[in-house]
Amino acid sequence: MIKDKTPYHILVIEDNPGDIILIQDFLEEWILNPTIIRAHNYNEARILFEQEDFVCHCILLDLTLPDKSGEALIIDILSNNIKVPIIVLTGFDSFPFALKSLSLGISDYLLKEDLSAISLYKSIVYNIEKKKTLISLQESEDRYSKLFHISPLPMWLFDIDSLRFLDVNQAAMDNYGYDFDEFMSMTLKDLRPETELDNLEELITKIKESKSQNFNGILTHKKKSNELIQVEIFSSVMDAEKSEVRLVLAHDITDKLKRIDAIEKQNKKLKEIAWLESHVVRAPLARIIGLVNMLDNELLDEDERSTLLQYIKESTQEMDEIVREVVQKAEALSLNNGYTYET
Repeated sequence: MIKDKTPYHILVIEDNPGDIILIQDFLEEWILNPTIIRAHNYNEARILFEQEDFVCHCILLDLTLPDKSGEALIIDILSNNIKVPIIVLTGFDSFPFALKSLSLGISDYLLKEDLSAISLYKSIVYNIEKKKTLISLQESEDRYSKLFHISPLPMWLFDIDSLRFLDVNQAAMDNYGYDFDEFMSMTLKDLRPETELDNLEELITKIKESKSQNFNGILTHKKKSNELIQVEIFSSVMDAEKSEVRLVLAHDITDKLKRIDAIEKQNKKLKEIAWLESHVVRAPLARIIGLVNMLDNELLDEDERSTLLQYIKESTQEMDEIVREVVQKAEALSLNNGYTYET
């Protein structure tokens, strides 16, 4: 028989010397070199739990000790923040009490009279791995919970069938103006303007039919104050086996869209200014250049020169008006971009 080479550290809390020897024999039958730690009563076990360097992978607990027994013993053992499986070994054959023990947090309940080396070994290995898995899941849930609640962006869980909120973070409450209890009495419909309720139903239907794990898009939401905002939604299935629950992250992009709109309007005005400069300004400027060249003609009399100067003056005034119009358009842009234009 090949023995398990895993270096298990097993705490046996038992006051009966005969039972301790039997347990040791059973353990050594299937485990190559188990480290067996003994505590004869609850107080000795408690002292071990308080040691920072105490290492233990599993606890075998007798329910009848000199200083404590039964349910009170289980509760006190668990109060020490035990993170390893606790397997009860007892001669007390009571199914209701066994269920009670398991509900309190005991990993397994074995009768001493039915105990064998293989049953004890299987229980230890199974419950150690089970405990590791449960701890890993709990740590994962804790990490999710922290990320969910400290996120600076609004997040919530909702049921895709009823559209009811299942949980919301603080950012959602701050951004939308509802408290937690109000959110819990609401559905997604309460965040949408009435004009978009039909769109919401169509969207939910499409998500259900496509069985999509993820969704993102830009939607209009309504705050408690009735203010309408544009939000970029990122949604995913929270649990693939329970696809009716979805996680949503909502990013308010109202200001971003306003800035984009302002930039587009500025670009349009800049194009108008560029057109004025390239077309309208060039006409009077070309006339002025032509008139100035004509003044160089020595054959012109005074009346002709006076007429040319008048044309030059009128063209200059026309160009001045055009330049002022360009500057006014540029000054209008400066209200948004912070630049100042001077005439």
